[in-house]
Amino acid sequence: MVKKEDKIENTLEYYHKKEEQILEIVNSSNQLTADEIIHYGEEMAILVYKITALEIAKEN
Repeated sequence: MVKKEDKIENTLEYYHKKEEQILEIVNSSNQLTADEIIHYGEEMAILVYKITALEIAKEN
């Protein structure tokens, strides 16, 4: 049986990797369109929200 803390840690690790991937895409490209920048910004906002919620859940 997987503990709640382990599930949270695994999920946090996944979201942090996704965050790094998005940053790599944005930082390595100088030809992104405005729509692509907005799209990646929205994805980052969702990830930050999820990461924050998981970190709060981990503390409780």
